[in-house]
Amino acid sequence: MTSDPEESVRLQGYGEMTLRTAVETLMRLAPRERWEAAVFRVRDDVRLAQSEIAELASSWGIEPAPNVRSPRPASEQHWPDIVRGMVREAPLPSLMVAFLVGVLVARR
Repeated sequence: MTSDPEESVRLQGYGEMTLRTAVETLMRLAPRERWEAAVFRVRDDVRLAQSEIAELASSWGIEPAPNVRSPRPASEQHWPDIVRGMVREAPLPSLMVAFLVGVLVARR
């Protein structure tokens, strides 16, 4: 196992860097992206195993990024409902201008 943090490696999609920087970069990624990424040693072009990377991260005290889920939208409205609400609240002159602009764009 490689334990020299200054060894040159190539992180797929990020380029060449030190092993410690590559491990820190991997640990900041989402779990799925982390699993798909590959680290290769520059000296012999050997790919490091995911278990080896995880072991290095834990021995160097590098914690993986928390698995944060994106929040769901507050309302489950559909686009037609949103547009209908916007049309109801819009003043008549702005609706007429929007209609004419739409006609001009459609003709081109």
